[in-house]
Amino acid sequence: MKAVLNGTVIAEAPKDDLIAIEGNWYFPPASVNSEYLEKSPTPYTCPWKGECQYFSVKDGDELLKDRAWSYPHPYEGAFDRVGKDFSDYVAFWKEVQVTD
Repeated sequence: MKAVLNGTVIAEAPKDDLIAIEGNWYFPPASVNSEYLEKSPTPYTCPWKGECQYFSVKDGDELLKDRAWSYPHPYEGAFDRVGKDFSDYVAFWKEVQVTD
């Protein structure tokens, strides 16, 4: 599967390596082209996943605020709920299209 923004592949991995959580596909950290991500200071803590790290996604000269996120240190109970460790996996929102 691929995460694509205006023709640029931001992440790519076999579907079996991704994790689906609440309708979003989470890509393994090694599959993400981190050069297109910039850490965001936006705070958020999910009640069951834990503290979130948002990223803004680079689209040429434009920076799309908070269009990607991950959970660097999820709550332990979250692993049981999801079925595996999803630490640092990255999901995308809005303009970033996830396709097969």
